[in-house]
Amino acid sequence: MAQLAPLVVPALKKHTATVAFNDLAQQQDQPGIHKSRDYFHSLIKAEIDKGIPSSRIVLGGFSQGGSISIFAGLTSPSPLAGIFGLSSYLLLGDTLPSVLTQEIRAANSSTPIFMGHGDADPLVKPEWGSETAKVLKGLGWKVDFNVYRGLVHSADPKEMDDLEKWLNERLPAQG
Repeated sequence: MAQLAPLVVPALKKHTATVAFNDLAQQQDQPGIHKSRDYFHSLIKAEIDKGIPSSRIVLGGFSQGGSISIFAGLTSPSPLAGIFGLSSYLLLGDTLPSVLTQEIRAANSSTPIFMGHGDADPLVKPEWGSETAKVLKGLGWKVDFNVYRGLVHSADPKEMDDLEKWLNERLPAQG
């Protein structure tokens, strides 16, 4: 029987749609986020130990899952094929430069990032997604940021098509 992953909630202590992007850092559970990041890193290491090249591993998710995937992917000691976040934002953005050691930056500085966000999302505001993309681009990452008209805090067939295309480019079929 497969082992269940522990439940870790790294997101906002007060998750409301009225928090400004600049205020997010003050309301994030840094120890919980680091615990989640470490767990994600252990999952990556376990896959590598099983023989999966890190260049065939993509981290991604929706909302909080996308946010922790972005943070864990950026700080991964192993180079990844890609990172994606849908309706997501950058966790601990104010501390990110201090956790990006030269070794970690070298591992993932060329890791591509896909972000999708609805322009009508009332929970994870579109500005948080666009600001995340802007910050990451400013730090040197290649970010493909896509906005979906009328999309609230959910997925959209066009978004899934775009993500599938992006994933196929990162993980082409092997012989």
